Amino acid sequence: MSFAVAAEAYDKFMGRYSTPLAPLFADFAGVEAGQRVLEVGAGPGALTGVLVDRIGGVGVTAVEPSEPFVVALRERQPDATVLHASAEELPFEDDGFDTAIAQLVVHFMQDPVRGLSEMRRVTTPGGVVAANVWDHGGGSGPLSLYWEVVTEIDPSHPGEGRLAGATQGDLTTLFERAGLTHIREEPLTVEVHHESFEEWWQPYTLGVGPAGAYVAGLAPDARDELRERCRTRLPDPPFAVSARAWSARARA
Repeated sequence: MSFAVAAEAYDKFMGRYSTPLAPLFADFAGVEAGQRVLEVGAGPGALTGVLVDRIGGVGVTAVEPSEPFVVALRERQPDATVLHASAEELPFEDDGFDTAIAQLVVHFMQDPVRGLSEMRRVTTPGGVVAANVWDHGGGSGPLSLYWEVVTEIDPSHPGEGRLAGATQGDLTTLFERAGLTHIREEPLTVEVHHESFEEWWQPYTLGVGPAGAYVAGLAPDARDELRERCRTRLPDPPFAVSARAWSARARA
């Protein structure tokens, strides 16, 4: 899945959920001062900012395959090292980091096992590899209501529930296949408040990720139907969206 969109579009769409998730995930991964941390699939930097705040930019290296996100991340975190690279081909020697961490990216890797194996390779023996994915498969992700409505209208659409890591236990299986040990998986939950329906809906029209791509491909009448069906399924505003991410950590 390509994310060739402006960083600001991603911020409005997924950043509203990934930003509050980031500090919980950093805690879960045990990130602390003095570590050398690699972030894989950093996007425009929701988690990167937390890492820099905790350990300083000199200790943070981030890789990201989307050129617009790389440009934005370098501007936002000038003290960190930011490289254009994919998870499956990390441009580092073995054992160079204390922790390798990936927030909301395993399900978009072309080869998740290879990507996690690369994270293990570049992490010092005994170091931490950690990743998370929204609970799309269990229906408790931030986009779950949207995908429920999509599949009501278009039952043939797969949504995001079948993506790698999106169901309880999937990350553990992927970690095992990547040769990781001492695996612990648990849910992390955030709650995000929305002041109006339009504030919730408008970011879906920005073309970000599978959800945005689907909206962009609809005819105007079909887009209106999807929007209004979502409106009827949500509480009267203001309302809150609770979102759960399956998170796993292991030893390299």
